[in-house]
Amino acid sequence: MGNLVRIGTNPIAWSNDDMRELGGATPLEVCLSEAVEAGYQGIELGHKFPRDANVLAPILKGHGIELISGWYSSELLSRSVDEEIVALEPHLSLLTAMGCDVVVWAETSGCVHGAKDTPLSERPVMREEDWPVFTTRLSEIAAHVKRRGLTLAYHHHMGTVIETEAEVDRLMAETSDDVGLLLDTGHLTFAGGDPLAVAKRHASRIAHVHCKDVRLGVLADVKASSSSFLSGVVDGVFTVPGDGDVDFPAVLKVVADAGYSGWLVVEAEQDPAKANPLEYARMGYASLEAYAREAGFAL
Repeated sequence: MGNLVRIGTNPIAWSNDDMRELGGATPLEVCLSEAVEAGYQGIELGHKFPRDANVLAPILKGHGIELISGWYSSELLSRSVDEEIVALEPHLSLLTAMGCDVVVWAETSGCVHGAKDTPLSERPVMREEDWPVFTTRLSEIAAHVKRRGLTLAYHHHMGTVIETEAEVDRLMAETSDDVGLLLDTGHLTFAGGDPLAVAKRHASRIAHVHCKDVRLGVLADVKASSSSFLSGVVDGVFTVPGDGDVDFPAVLKVVADAGYSGWLVVEAEQDPAKANPLEYARMGYASLEAYAREAGFAL
């Protein structure tokens, strides 16, 4: 019997966080009911979720779905550890109260992924002298998060200072083991990286997994046009597992063999006017469940 995983999703397919006009009129109730209808056991936070556990818990319980985690935007390049801990506290308290195991973490200083008119070529790149400052602060924050009973799962992301395969490698090399890796197959592929190679190198650090597929034909057009991240999303660069070109069986086999247990999250932002959220949610669940079983996971 393999390690136990559960399959979850993210509300971004129904209602986009970075470009709120995508699915802007879709109520939270629709997102939750359709996620459950598609088979998901858990969901991550989105901007329409109440941030009070006393309000959120009954809503999720009523739908029979759990809270997995939620994105946190850090500014450790400009804030001290103590300042970041203060800023983090409301989010950390919510996740703790909801019984979550991980914090989805990304450094967003200077980020461009939410700017629909800014090309990805203008994304921030960390200065050499900032690396040791950043990684030391991040390790200290991760220790704080661990003391609170959760794991910091660092989310490499297009348009941010940790985007490329080389940047992920350096982040892992220069931080403590308290800093977990959120392996996102879609963002690594978009960045020109190899999710399988990264999974092999950092298997022991993987704390959370976002299963996002990529349409390589669309990606080639996005890169050729030097467009923004959000333009790529609207054009359909991302999709759910099984509908793109990422080799999920190979990647998940490495993750399974490393002893990972936790959530596999379908997180594939598309324009819901073009990609019906329920239809794609079902497709993603069915594909990911099959891939997970093939990799040796127990569900």
